Amino acid sequence: MKRFAFTMLELVFVIIVIGILAVLAMPNFNRHPLQEAAEQVAGHIRYTQHLAMVDDKFDPNDTRWYLENWQFEFKRFTTPLRIYYEIYSDIDHNGNSDTVSPEETARDPLTHDYLDGSNKNTDIVRKFAITSVTFSTSCHVNTSSAIGELAFDHLGRPYYYITGDPGGKPLATNMYQYLLKGDCNITLTHPDGTAVITIRPETGYVSVTY
Repeated sequence: MKRFAFTMLELVFVIIVIGILAVLAMPNFNRHPLQEAAEQVAGHIRYTQHLAMVDDKFDPNDTRWYLENWQFEFKRFTTPLRIYYEIYSDIDHNGNSDTVSPEETARDPLTHDYLDGSNKNTDIVRKFAITSVTFSTSCHVNTSSAIGELAFDHLGRPYYYITGDPGGKPLATNMYQYLLKGDCNITLTHPDGTAVITIRPETGYVSVTY
């Protein structure tokens, strides 16, 4: 009958391996809300671009079909302070995200909740304590309640305005009128600092810096 035994070196090696695995598996209790907010917003901008690329809105019977391209829009209300974003395709060309008749708002692929002001996860003041969101001049549009927006076409190219918010710029009169020509920087401000989400022209590539 064979006897199995461990040498001291083998025991030490096993203890080290278990220690490493324990450290890797240990949950991180140090939250970084600014980083979490920036990564979530950047991820949902990429999701908007994905929707635009797989859902080509071209309609030969509608000369303004491009107004229905998928878009990502930040909105702000002051009393109490709310800053949230929504993702939608403006089917009725009224500048708003509707959930019924027609259903224009995107749904979260994991929870199936609408990605609009009714979703507590899109309210980055409440969820992450973000104090302000600003768009750079290359993609900033003054409207009554919208901070800024981005839209994407079927090739993933970014636009800084399509239909927007009532009271803002006129509706696009041709597909390329509001095509993004320079980097669009979206700055999220938090008591811990700032994060900048950059969207590149033409490719729509999204990156985050802190």
